[in-house]
Amino acid sequence: QVQLVESGGGLVQAGGSLRLSCAASGRTFSSYAMGWFRQAPGKEREFVAGMRWSGGSTYYADPVKGRFTISRDNAKNTVYLQMNSLKPEDTAVYYCAADTLGPLYGSRWSREHEYDYWGQGTQVTVSS
Repeated sequence: QVQLVESGGGLVQAGGSLRLSCAASGRTFSSYAMGWFRQAPGKEREFVAGMRWSGGSTYYADPVKGRFTISRDNAKNTVYLQMNSLKPEDTAVYYCAADTLGPLYGSRWSREHEYDYWGQGTQVTVSS
């Protein structure tokens, strides 16, 4: 079992920044990768960014490339999502997810079913 707890969400003006944290506990050594997803009101949940625990390779969705950065602190078992140049369309509940099923490549990064553990989500609201 892996437990994930997100924090760091809030209200920010357009152009501002936020850093989300995802603290992992439990069998974290069994995780291949971590991902961030988001779900805006009335929309389906979508992939934002992902990172392999081993090696640190990263993968980003096109809408956030160049603005968001995923990183990790192995000692703290924590994954971060630094979000810069925020836009109103970034408003959503952001979820952290862990993949213990197997390595992710290419389009598999963005598929929800590739991740088997999820956090409760943290709200990010960007005002215009």
